[in-house]
Amino acid sequence: MTSPSRDLAEFAIRLSYDDIPAAIVEAARNAIIDSVGVMTFGSTLPWSRIVIDYARLYGSGGTSTIIGTDYKVSTPFAALANGTLAHAFEMDNLRQPSAGVHSGSTIVPSLIAVAEEVGANGRDVLAAFVAASEVMSRIGIAADNTAEKLGFHSPGLTGTFGSAIAAGRLLGLNAQQMNAAFGIAGSLCSGLLAFSKAGNGGMIKRLHTGRASEGGVMAARLAAAGFSGPDVILEGKFGFFEAFTRAPKLEELLRGLGETWETARICTKCYPCHITAHTPVRTLVELKQQHGFAGDDIAQIKVASSEKVLSHHNLTRAHDITTVQYSLPFCLATAAYRDPSDPNSFLNNPHEDAKIAALAQKVQVTLNEESLQPGSGWATRMTVILKNQAEFHGTRKDFRGAPSDPMTAAEFDAKFLRLAGTLSAEPSKLLGDIRNLEGITDMRTLLA
Repeated sequence: MTSPSRDLAEFAIRLSYDDIPAAIVEAARNAIIDSVGVMTFGSTLPWSRIVIDYARLYGSGGTSTIIGTDYKVSTPFAALANGTLAHAFEMDNLRQPSAGVHSGSTIVPSLIAVAEEVGANGRDVLAAFVAASEVMSRIGIAADNTAEKLGFHSPGLTGTFGSAIAAGRLLGLNAQQMNAAFGIAGSLCSGLLAFSKAGNGGMIKRLHTGRASEGGVMAARLAAAGFSGPDVILEGKFGFFEAFTRAPKLEELLRGLGETWETARICTKCYPCHITAHTPVRTLVELKQQHGFAGDDIAQIKVASSEKVLSHHNLTRAHDITTVQYSLPFCLATAAYRDPSDPNSFLNNPHEDAKIAALAQKVQVTLNEESLQPGSGWATRMTVILKNQAEFHGTRKDFRGAPSDPMTAAEFDAKFLRLAGTLSAEPSKLLGDIRNLEGITDMRTLLA
């Protein structure tokens, strides 16, 4: 009998490198480059060190690298640590339009960890990434962004399936085993958005993608050994969609599979803040450049954005860095006084800056009706009112790094070198190796 769960598992196994268009392979390569750079930077952060120490405590002696360090730990703990590092500072890539899918922080960590364990080659790694991205994206699309309305952090849900596919491909699962891995992964989904309303405890958000990466490795390994899970985990009674979503669009699970490539919709962040803030921040940056005003000149910012911003990101009080990055008012206030493209602008406690905190209270967020239209979820209208009564207006639908305004290969490389250069003396060599991933015959040499 056929079912969406089984069909997706079959596709995840069947897809070969030669089936994938060259442009999609390049998109996968760029996503991996971006993720390794982000993980390297993430390894320097204090909350990341806590997770790294945990992984070393319980996972030492393994084969897989914690990115940004010389430590080798067991594969599940490497996936846990690297998934956390990838989401450690809101710089990981994701799908646009938003579907609660973060390929860079849920697929790549387990992909690299398992690839090191088994000595996979670069072509297999690229194909596994695309297979995971295509299936995970469709699960997110079918969920229709309703999981977060219920209080779940979507990447912690969808990412477990993506990670299971990436790991399962490299472990050589057959279709039946991959279907079992899906069934196991469904019970390992987790991640709550309680921090966004509490205004504190934001470190937990970093862990959600780490747990998704780790869970995927567990699901794939158990399935390989014969452990089973429900074979209709997505669509079945009390399955993923019934438990975590409302009114799912199950017809989207198989739509365009193998023909319409969701991997092409991966967008890359140019600012270390939540994706919903990127278009407004770019709009404000452009208005500042055009009209020459500074943070001290601003009396009020009026921004029309999406329903998601109104329900989740309209936070005017913050007690930690994560909440700042999650809050549109604080992101705009930070961008008014600091360079938002510099991670240090957010790392250096903007919530403790009296001027930034005061301006965040003066950001008025309303609904932009245009954002309700398909493909326009990030559409922004903005009015900046200065203390001298001058007003400046701006509108945008996207930002640099979105599929509609993609980064060039040179920009991907520059971001990687900036982030990886914080630790590596030779980041250009690692970058060159990933750029030539098809030429890697054993992934254990990549991070050696």
